[in-house]
Formats: sequence, C-alpha cells, structure tokens
Amino acid sequence: MERIAILSDVHGNMPALEAVLADIRARGISRIVCLGDLAGKGPEPAEAVDEVRSSCETVIRGNWDEFLGLPTDDETLRWHQERLGPERLRYLRELPFCAELRLGGRLIRLVHASPQSVYRRVQPWDSPEDRASMFDPPDGCSGRPDALGYGDIHQAYAQYVDGRLLFNCGSVGNPLDLPQASYAIVEGEPDAAAMAPFALQLIRVPYDIGEAVARAERLAMPQLEPYCRELVTGRYRGLQA
Repeated sequence: MERIAILSDVHGNMPALEAVLADIRARGISRIVCLGDLAGKGPEPAEAVDEVRSSCETVIRGNWDEFLGLPTDDETLRWHQERLGPERLRYLRELPFCAELRLGGRLIRLVHASPQSVYRRVQPWDSPEDRASMFDPPDGCSGRPDALGYGDIHQAYAQYVDGRLLFNCGSVGNPLDLPQASYAIVEGEPDAAAMAPFALQLIRVPYDIGEAVARAERLAMPQLEPYCRELVTGRYRGLQA
C-alpha cells in the first residue's frame, strides 16, 4: 500500500506549514502533492513557496498563484509580489492546472477549485448538479475520475456524488471551518489493475497560531486584522479566499 499526502492553501503561513510537514514525516509519508495557493493572505509568501517547492513532488496552480503574477495597482497584492520576487512569481504562474494519481484501481484527479477554473468555487452544500460537474474532465484530460480532490474553499469534507468520491483537503494556512491546519492522506495499491482497497483520511494538525499572528504583526502586513481574526477563529472575515 502507498500513502500520499495532499495539502492546499498554505497562504504564506509558515508555522502551519511546518506543523503539517512535520506530521506528514512522522507518519513516514514521503510523497506530497500541493493543490495551490502557496502565497497570498499570509506574511511569509517567499518562504512558503520555497518550502513547498522543496517538499512536494507535484504542485498545481491556485487562484492566488495565478493572479499574483498579473500586473496590479492593488497595494495588498503588490506587497506580496514584492516579497515573492520575479522568479517565484514566474514559477507560480507556470504551475500546471491539474494532476492525476492512480491508487487502489481508482483514478484520482486533483484540481485547485474545479475542473472548469481556478476561480469557480464549489461548496459541499451546492446543488447536486454543481457537485457532479466536479467530475467533468478539464481541458487536456479525458474521462471522469473515480475521485476528485480539491482545495480552494478552506473547508475539509468528503462525500459521495453519484457513486464517486468528492473530497476537499481543507487549508493548511487559513482554515475556515476550525482553527487547525488541515490536509488529506490517500492510500491504496499504486498498480492495482482492478478496484482494490482504498482509504481517505482528513487530518487536523494544531499549530502555534500565536506565532503566526506575531509574524504577521512584525511585518505589518496589509489586511492584518481580518487575517489574524480568521486564523484565531477559523471563520471567514471577508478576505479573498
């Protein structure tokens, strides 16, 4: 059996990322996939990008990764862009849109927000039609997967839709369901020719939120107050997700 960790939405929160990576390593897992939004919102975008690049075998593009690479007059976005620098911005901009895994005889497709766009947001309470559309193939892919994993909404969950598994790994750096970092583990035989045992775990990792807040305060980052309130409460405070 092989285990693969899936994480997303780090958002420049290094204490949370360090806690999640330490938990993954303590479980003996060496394969890690990141579903995007490495930077933005949090105070250490460059450090987060560098750590993800060195720790993850596959990284795909999120909405923040995409629009941080665009010219802007927005002071908040420019603050993050200046800390990232041209090379990291190019790296984020050129990340692939999706990735696929095969475990337990199942095709697992991974996207940031949806197969249609990094900006199309699908919630667990949306209509059956909207949730079923998560299994539509994106450009360049064919067929409907047995499982679809994504990030973006910062809320971890798993449910079956028309017999296919839809799951969200939650957010490492900006969870909006409870104030603990979140990631997923998928497990199964990598070379199974037919359906075989398969498992999904949604993991919550406590981390030093006080340290994350202190780093943001030391850097006097933009939108400091709503960002810190989101970390402490695990509730949405009006920031772009």
